[in-house]
Amino acid sequence: MTPFILGKKFIVMPSSQSPHDPSDQGNSAPLKRAMSTRHLVMISLGGAIGTGLFLGSGEVIAQTGPVGAIISYFLGGLIAYLVMLCLGELAVHMPVSGSFGEYASKYIGPGTGYMITWLYWLTWTATLGTEFTAAALLMQEWFPHISMWLWTLIFAAVVFVLNISSTKLFAESEFWLALVKVITVIAFIVLGLMAIFGIIQYNNTPSAPLFSNVVSHGWFPQGLYPIFATMLIVNFAFSGTELIGVAAGETENPAKNVPKAINAAIWRLLIFFVGTIVVISALLPYEQAGLSASSVSSSPFVSVFKLIGISYAEDIMRFVIITALLSAANSGLYAASRMMWSLSNKKQLPQVFAKLTPSGTPITALTVTMCGALPGLLSEHFAPETIFKNLLGIAAFTMVIVWISICVCQFNFRRQWYKSGKTKADLDFAAPLFPITPILGFIFCTITAISMATDPQMLPGFYGCLIFIALCYISHFVFYRQKQH
Repeated sequence: MTPFILGKKFIVMPSSQSPHDPSDQGNSAPLKRAMSTRHLVMISLGGAIGTGLFLGSGEVIAQTGPVGAIISYFLGGLIAYLVMLCLGELAVHMPVSGSFGEYASKYIGPGTGYMITWLYWLTWTATLGTEFTAAALLMQEWFPHISMWLWTLIFAAVVFVLNISSTKLFAESEFWLALVKVITVIAFIVLGLMAIFGIIQYNNTPSAPLFSNVVSHGWFPQGLYPIFATMLIVNFAFSGTELIGVAAGETENPAKNVPKAINAAIWRLLIFFVGTIVVISALLPYEQAGLSASSVSSSPFVSVFKLIGISYAEDIMRFVIITALLSAANSGLYAASRMMWSLSNKKQLPQVFAKLTPSGTPITALTVTMCGALPGLLSEHFAPETIFKNLLGIAAFTMVIVWISICVCQFNFRRQWYKSGKTKADLDFAAPLFPITPILGFIFCTITAISMATDPQMLPGFYGCLIFIALCYISHFVFYRQKQH
């Protein structure tokens, strides 16, 4: 099974300190403030639009039915919005490198901050290699006589160069990779709606399909339970939106641009995700929407494009999915290396990991993180389905834990803010409806995390994450105990 669904993006944007900032002592160079609003908005949209949508959306429809899938993605967008509001308030108030790891250290505890930082690093280091492997396998379908390992090395080298060169080059490359996905989704929705209403021909039928397929098997053909059972997949699809708040440290005038980006991105994402589900549900029988997630030809995007009459639909989607995978690897290497840099910057790793190039990229952290991707490169050759499912479980579960910590941090931060005698009006950006917003975000994310334990296929990854979390706390305790003595 080819691990396409891991083609997601999560980005952590470090803050950029002034060369004269005393808090930056001990660094050879500051991390660069190189993200413009153009980069922020486009990368945030691309962050949530991955191969989980291109290949995984059909599976959600097949399990829940069309109406159930629409409800699932709407709930997923609501949860993401709650978390982003919490993170936006924290990021505008305290745009620091390390982001939610730093917030957890300050508003939950140093041990939890240490654990969250390593957990986010694990999310990407564990899956980075699978992105290169999946992209290489797709290239091999075009060029069967060229070794998969050659493509893997080429893709790994390209992503490494984009990251090591400069933050500006990374941001620019992400902008264009994300643009490919955004254009594809917009074209799919527009053409799909034209086919639904009979403006263009669909499957050589004389009449417009309209929305007869949506409720042809009833409102909830599989019952209500699958809506909740698929929430982990749906939440994972929306993961990556957290970069909007975290990017405050690299964005000019975060008090103005972060709230604007949050509101703009969430509505666009809801339109993109729900619009995609509506088009697929209207044009394809729901039981045929998710036959398999292991090949490009099974993508509901390919099926719809073919029935509309678009030539080379499979090749087009193969190209789009390759860009999604490379985009995921590009941002994943960036995110994981910055987490490692932040640990070193706080003296929790040897100082060599904080070493920066003249252009402001953490060269040692990037190199070590790239080496950590090696186990993922083996996923296609040694027990691929087992490794893939465990890696998927690890990526989804660790991200939900990070989201939970964000909600807790914002709740504790606001309580401390009020206890200090300040008011909501004193905040540059305040999440609305406190304390309802962080409490609901916490409850929904916790339910999603627990749902992973009910899936036998994800249990090994679930237990592995719990063990990793425990080891993080133990190592942090030992580290500080030694430091105190």
